Amino acid sequence: MTNKAKIRQPIVTVCGHVDHGKTSLLDSLRESTVTEGEAGGITQKISFTSYPLEQLRRACPLIETSKIKLNIPGFLFIDTPGHAAFTNLRKRGGSLADLAILVIDINEGIKPQTAEVIQILKINKTPFIIALNKIDRISGWTNDLKKGLKESIESQPLNAKQEFEEKFYTLIGSLNNHGFDSDLYFNISDFTKKIALVPCSAKTKQGIPELLMMLCGLSEKYLSDRLKLGEDAKGVILEIKKEKSINYTEAILYDGELSKNDEIAIANLDGDISINRIRVLEEILPLGLKFQPKEKVIAATGLRIQLAEKADITPGMPFTIFKNNKEELKSQFKKEVSDTISSSLSKNGIIVKADSLGSLEALLVILKQENIPVVKVGVGEINKSDIASAKANETINEIDAVIIGFNVQTDEEAKTLVSGTKIKIITEEVVYKLIERLVEFRNEKRKEIEKQKLLGLTSLFKLKILKQYVFRNTKPAIFGVKIEAGKLIPEAFLMDDKGEKIGRVKNIQSENKSVQEATEGMEIAISVPGLNVERQLKDSEFLYSDITSTQLKTLQKNKDWLTSKELQILQKVSEIKPAK
Repeated sequence: MTNKAKIRQPIVTVCGHVDHGKTSLLDSLRESTVTEGEAGGITQKISFTSYPLEQLRRACPLIETSKIKLNIPGFLFIDTPGHAAFTNLRKRGGSLADLAILVIDINEGIKPQTAEVIQILKINKTPFIIALNKIDRISGWTNDLKKGLKESIESQPLNAKQEFEEKFYTLIGSLNNHGFDSDLYFNISDFTKKIALVPCSAKTKQGIPELLMMLCGLSEKYLSDRLKLGEDAKGVILEIKKEKSINYTEAILYDGELSKNDEIAIANLDGDISINRIRVLEEILPLGLKFQPKEKVIAATGLRIQLAEKADITPGMPFTIFKNNKEELKSQFKKEVSDTISSSLSKNGIIVKADSLGSLEALLVILKQENIPVVKVGVGEINKSDIASAKANETINEIDAVIIGFNVQTDEEAKTLVSGTKIKIITEEVVYKLIERLVEFRNEKRKEIEKQKLLGLTSLFKLKILKQYVFRNTKPAIFGVKIEAGKLIPEAFLMDDKGEKIGRVKNIQSENKSVQEATEGMEIAISVPGLNVERQLKDSEFLYSDITSTQLKTLQKNKDWLTSKELQILQKVSEIKPAK
């Protein structure tokens, strides 16, 4: 076997913010128009492109003129949606990707999703280069493809060059804030110390040969040991697709050789395995989106597999060739999957669901950075088990009575069970939006809890007396009121608009049932011992919270906790009964 045959294709993840041109960049490499077929021009699912050596040499003449000696058989590019979860495709011991191209629109710079991707690349220690895309949109920029990129940048009109440099140096500063030194690729001598930036345009193809040359150079210089082909077939499940009532599993084989009729072991979330035989084995065509049947495939490559038996397979899970070593594989997968997840869990915390293992792991990384504890995780729909776990949190800590779901649905039973509870379900298809909403919810919930502590048994309210509903005049008085603003609870003290004490609310009823609180807009009946409605409320229209001077002062010092209507009540109460 030749040396070249022992080296597999490097796996290159193309990642970055939505609409910064990831798929367009790959389109310019494979000369296709995938972007036009995507919903809204945004990649909906992961796709992969096999990019063989022959195409590499055609697309990058610089390889022939440079001193790079190529041993790699090409590249396997993975095109991902913008969010970090898809960047976080993993295998045992680190990232699935050998290299990454981080696509950044030079005109927009680092966006929230770009920052997420940078975090994941940093945590996984994935080497990456930056494709500084859309240089053609710089005002006055000229696209002379006969010139090399360095020469082209240096010979731009003055206004275009100034605008380029302004945007370039802004980005250099932003990357520095994320802990990376970076520079234009032709200014770097040691690529282990600085991130290379390659200005380019997916539209005009300017800079694309230089980008490919950088990938080739880095692969040959730094990845030779990593790219040696192992004996055992190893891969990662991407997703399950259905075509003409047949389920296909799309996957990436990142090591070894795999044959039709081989048995493979696939991990699940708790570290157990399922064993299945490959009935149909198909490999992605070079530069294409279609698959062709194969008897044998060699890593690294994109696959479509039909299994002999139906199986409940979770996206993102690792698989490997099965050699009657079930217990050994169970131990290996448990360490790889189950132990990794369990080490991220706390005794208390929120519930997290995601559409794949990679998404879940990415979420856990970001939640840890936000100091948000997690008690339970899972892959798939939000279900009744998740509701039960969140319900238990209601009694422990209301701030944790929340379930977040990335790119997943809530099943009908769970929707029914959550109705009428204080459990919050937050679902999003973009990670940073999900985290933003979660942080906002937790801040609001924390504020609400602090406010409850502040008020104690006191509540601020304004009641309108419904004089047509006096059910008992005295011993105790029972009559109707409408909550004009605020919240009424049992044991609250009442006063009229002259500051006269009226009494204490013993019981609250709504629709003939006792309730523990009544809120704005509700019409209720209250019982007040020691009150004579006819004599004491004859000239009154409204009742207010009768709070102590100390409580009044405390509330005035903590106005930020109160709503605008509560502030109005507080103002009225302080006018009726000024703090001493």
